[in-house]
Amino acid sequence: PSIFNKEQKPSLLHGDLWSGNFMCNENEEPVLIDTAVYFGHPSIDLAMTTLFGGFHSGFYEAYNYHSPFPSNYKEQWEVCNLYPLLIHLLLFGRSYLSQIERTLHNYH
Repeated sequence: PSIFNKEQKPSLLHGDLWSGNFMCNENEEPVLIDTAVYFGHPSIDLAMTTLFGGFHSGFYEAYNYHSPFPSNYKEQWEVCNLYPLLIHLLLFGRSYLSQIERTLHNYH
């Protein structure tokens, strides 16, 4: 069975939403950089925010308030993170392999 709700409509995604692509301008307003925009499942961007340091907990609380996470969001995010982890494995080496193997073991 799918862990994703097939009724979920695609959303406009940043495409590379991690903490290094978020900053504040001189007026302390949030700015997103280095986009790779496309339409997809919202869990893809949300999952990516948990990699490489993650975002402040207030980000997730505010998002969840306005658009509640599904009950199985942790599983969705873990599966969504396979793609960026595989890319990082190819680009930067084996340090990402154990996280990939754990996820694959959980969902084989």
